[in-house]
Amino acid sequence: MKHPDSWRIKAILTGSAGNMVEWYDWYIYSTFSLYFAPVFFPKGNYTAQLLNTAAIFAVGFLMRPIGGWMFGRIADRQGRKTAMTLSVLLMSLGSVLIAITPSYRAIGVAAPVLLTLARLLQGLSVGGEYGTSATYLSEVATPDFRGFYSSFQYVTLIGGQLLALGVQLVLQKLFLTPEQLHSWGWRIPFWIGALLAFSVLYLRRNMQESTAFEKEKASEKEKGSLKILFREHPKAVLTVVGLTMGGTLAFYTYTTYMQKFLVNTVKMSIESATTLTFFLMLIYACLQPLVGWLSDRIGRKPILISFGVLGTLLTVPILTAISKADSSWTAFWLILAALVIVSGYTAINAVVKAELFPAEIRALGVGFPYALTVALFGGTAEPIALFFKQQGHESGYYWYVTVCIFISLLVYVTSKDTKKHSLLDKDQR
Repeated sequence: MKHPDSWRIKAILTGSAGNMVEWYDWYIYSTFSLYFAPVFFPKGNYTAQLLNTAAIFAVGFLMRPIGGWMFGRIADRQGRKTAMTLSVLLMSLGSVLIAITPSYRAIGVAAPVLLTLARLLQGLSVGGEYGTSATYLSEVATPDFRGFYSSFQYVTLIGGQLLALGVQLVLQKLFLTPEQLHSWGWRIPFWIGALLAFSVLYLRRNMQESTAFEKEKASEKEKGSLKILFREHPKAVLTVVGLTMGGTLAFYTYTTYMQKFLVNTVKMSIESATTLTFFLMLIYACLQPLVGWLSDRIGRKPILISFGVLGTLLTVPILTAISKADSSWTAFWLILAALVIVSGYTAINAVVKAELFPAEIRALGVGFPYALTVALFGGTAEPIALFFKQQGHESGYYWYVTVCIFISLLVYVTSKDTKKHSLLDKDQR
């Protein structure tokens, strides 16, 4: 059954809106941790408090492979729509729990325990969201514009971070004093996230299922099985791991960790770092469809190789220069250069992964190995970076990122261009 373009656009907008709210809920933890770090942990060194909150951020990532498996299985067996609806509900519950958790002074060690539990729920949710939404957006896109349409996953992912930063800027500049933000104001964005997530439930309950799933659901093939995934698609699984490794580490370095880097290393104020990060993320979001469109014209492989080569050569010089930046404008242009490079991964990684797998295993194939790799490299980016800083060898982290990008580059060079060998093409026949 052919659907008109209006249906396709509505499906992409609906899937993207829910994706943005999910990522807003995920990112407000990192964005506001500069304020609530002292609330949940005993008094001490500020870097140590940030390290504790970053460790809990990483713990949330440990649930992402489980979420990738659980929701990928649901998406391949029960439908993309069902999995995406359940994931946003779980995310809202995690936000509510963080919003209502008392301080360390009030309930002692129970405070960080509840904070950890909330992040586990959110990690489970966002682990399922990526694979399912990447699959859905890739399946509803037309063959000539898959890179363009699927890039909106990262537009909305970055949009979630922008929304988190925007809420922070509004609270900082218009409504609350720094003392109020540190005391109780940081809870407001978590309540906003919970309300937005509940509103998205309506959108996702009424979204159209993808044609690829509708075609496949009546078949006798086993769907959403890890056994089938590893037995019949081991090369594709390893490809997902390899192409994700360097990209996800670079992404988290220049987005979620960069705000803390500007405050803790460059010695910017929280307000200045937030403003700078907001405008950088806005430009970064706009870059994604452009790079996605370019991949539809010239292929996915040249874009990925460009990221790998530039990331390998320039990561150490860029991070070193940022650490020594003597003005906000210097830091701005350096970070923007890094984000342009990273766009070579973020704009097209979703469609590349989706093109590797057939419909009956696609959501699980995209979501599980990706979530596992992000847990190992993306989720540990902040703790590892802060550990190197605490040990007095911050530049060691720059080299760590470089090595991971180089390993991914080897995968890009040796892999086929998925645009020319896409299993999504079978769904269009």
